[in-house]
Amino acid sequence: MKYSSFLLLVAGLMLFLPARASALDQPNIMVFLVDDMGVMDTSLPFLTDQDGQAKRYPLNDYYRTPSMERLAKLGIRFNQFYAMSVCSPTRTSIMTGQNAARHHTTNWINENKNNAGKNGAPQWNWEGLKKADVTLPGVLRKKGYRTIHVGKGHFGPWEYEGQEPKNLGFDVNIGGSSFGAPGSYFGEKNYGASTKRRGHAVPHLEKYHGSDTFLSEALTLEAKKVVAETVKSGKPFYLYFAHYAVHAPFDSDPRFAEHYKNSGKSKQAQAFATLIEGMDKSLGDMMDEFDQLGIAENTLIFFLGDNGSDAPLGDQHAVACAAPLRGKKGAHYEGGMRVPFIAAWAKPDVQNEWQKKLPIAQGAIQGQVASVEDLFPTLLRLTGELTPAEHVVDGKLLQTLLTGQSDASRAQQFLMHYPHGIHRSNYFTTWRDGDWKVIYHTLPKIPTTGKRIQFEGGHYQLFDLSVDPFEQNNLADRRPKILRRMMEGMTSELKRCQAQYPVDDEGKELLPQLP
Repeated sequence: MKYSSFLLLVAGLMLFLPARASALDQPNIMVFLVDDMGVMDTSLPFLTDQDGQAKRYPLNDYYRTPSMERLAKLGIRFNQFYAMSVCSPTRTSIMTGQNAARHHTTNWINENKNNAGKNGAPQWNWEGLKKADVTLPGVLRKKGYRTIHVGKGHFGPWEYEGQEPKNLGFDVNIGGSSFGAPGSYFGEKNYGASTKRRGHAVPHLEKYHGSDTFLSEALTLEAKKVVAETVKSGKPFYLYFAHYAVHAPFDSDPRFAEHYKNSGKSKQAQAFATLIEGMDKSLGDMMDEFDQLGIAENTLIFFLGDNGSDAPLGDQHAVACAAPLRGKKGAHYEGGMRVPFIAAWAKPDVQNEWQKKLPIAQGAIQGQVASVEDLFPTLLRLTGELTPAEHVVDGKLLQTLLTGQSDASRAQQFLMHYPHGIHRSNYFTTWRDGDWKVIYHTLPKIPTTGKRIQFEGGHYQLFDLSVDPFEQNNLADRRPKILRRMMEGMTSELKRCQAQYPVDDEGKELLPQLP
């Protein structure tokens, strides 16, 4: 056979190879984001004892998340992973790699009107993300990825560019729009289209209207379908699967209601638990789909929550819904901003070329501080893509931490800035640096739901998390030197991020005051 004929024969045979083989050119990526899920809303323990071993608490025995447990065995979970304490800031940080203080979407976005709040930062980015912004899916799309958005968007208000995820770098949008909560989880109610909350009707799911398909299941079925189509086409995918669960309304998922009816908790708390379990089933179904498609070895999964728990269990400033942590969604305490994070290859294989480039420890727990800002640079480094020169990134690489090792070069810091006058904890900035955490309240007295709250310590709260992880002992008055050092660090970081501030009644910025 002549050499030229041989080449033609080989080329012809290659036409019949499975299309998914070409996906080896880049790894597949799934970011699996859960709404309002805190670090304690799972049967998988994230908190650890003094020896760094997982420690169970009562809430871990209440929830049922076997798929999270399965994923954690394949990879590594972080016990000090932070998100912003409300949703739109976190979602924008994942998209941009920037801290909320920099991208200025510092509050959840009301889809109908500017919700800066009384005395809130007047120039905050209520309009959300725009077509011209550098985003993770936008960069990956240029790299050859098919970029898929499934579930909640909440990137911008109605009639602005951020309303439609396709404007922000996604090729496909299923279910994403301006609002942050679904009208209903029930197919029988057309996911809100046939209710008084029709303005929050989840789009693109008409085929399930009138059925008994729960929202979490409908989104999963659609995600599986589009992933299978993408694999068949031979392209790698970036799947941003952002569940509406477990955000209110707390509609009970009938598939799991029996598991919680004798728990002794309220009907709302039981419904919340069913939403958790339904989300967890979705995770397991996606992992099974990757196996069945033969792509699990080349598929990276990042699982995380977007802010602290909003479980209907107790006051937001108490030890309740995130027990033993203090606080919940919207709060300045750990329960408001500590979220679950698991990273794993869907099927570990030490011989896989992509897993060699990003090795992930199996069954491990990472104790160093990390945050939602870190996903952007980590995924760009993995795919070999450079961050556009004009785009500032605050996140840091997770590569070393994912191996289970510590990274001595990495500062143990996190900034949460909320310059607004509404929601549960008004006008606050939190700064974590090492074991110390300072909370600065712009106004020591604030109006909330018709009453006034006096924060302990006035402007300042200071906690040593190494000995007081549940934030019970405010040391602001007893450790003045550390308080001043922490406040200097906070103001320096706010300046670096070009942060915006709340204003007084005359419109003058209320800058942080050093003690």
